[in-house]
Amino acid sequence: MSIKQTYAVFGLGRYGIAVAKELVENGAEVLAVDMDEDIVNDASLVLPYCKKADVTDAEVIKQLGIRNMDVVIIALASNLEASVMATVLCKEAGVKTVIAKCANEMNQKVLSKVGADKVVFPESESGIRLAKNLVSAGFVDVIELSKDVSMIELDVREEWEGKSLLELDLRKKYGINVMAIRIGDEVSIDIDPNQKLDKEMNLIIVADTNKIKKLK
Repeated sequence: MSIKQTYAVFGLGRYGIAVAKELVENGAEVLAVDMDEDIVNDASLVLPYCKKADVTDAEVIKQLGIRNMDVVIIALASNLEASVMATVLCKEAGVKTVIAKCANEMNQKVLSKVGADKVVFPESESGIRLAKNLVSAGFVDVIELSKDVSMIELDVREEWEGKSLLELDLRKKYGINVMAIRIGDEVSIDIDPNQKLDKEMNLIIVADTNKIKKLK
């Protein structure tokens, strides 16, 4: 990685602090961020730019100037939800490269799905339910989050085109929750329920696995 680039590191656990220190020691400009004030205070002894902030908040991402960063390393492996939110917000802010650390292969799949350019994990955990694809028309990808819940990416169906999520009321009809919309390589979690759907969109949803059959 070029030291001429600017970096942000989210999460200052053992992995995050090690990455940030190595970058700083090689002359890079690094913004280190964590939600824990004590951790930030300790990190400030070895890192020049440390902030206590919630990186799952869009306004905070804006205030931190993350859009000006070339690379963001998200070291929040123990918190998948925070990792997902931080990844999406960074990509929406225009960060070219987002690298996310994850705990297992399932999380790797989720983070890649929401826009992480590279996902790394030091070790795999046995017994983890791996992500798998379903060969079924209209389903782009399916990830089992648990035995009962799945994250699904699916095409906008012909009968849905020109209608809004508010009109379709997919939660009531199918028992599913639309979490994000993908258009090409761009994923947005800021969903306008009145926006008309078209065939260029993919919906990323979370649903009870048993209810997926209703979509087939």
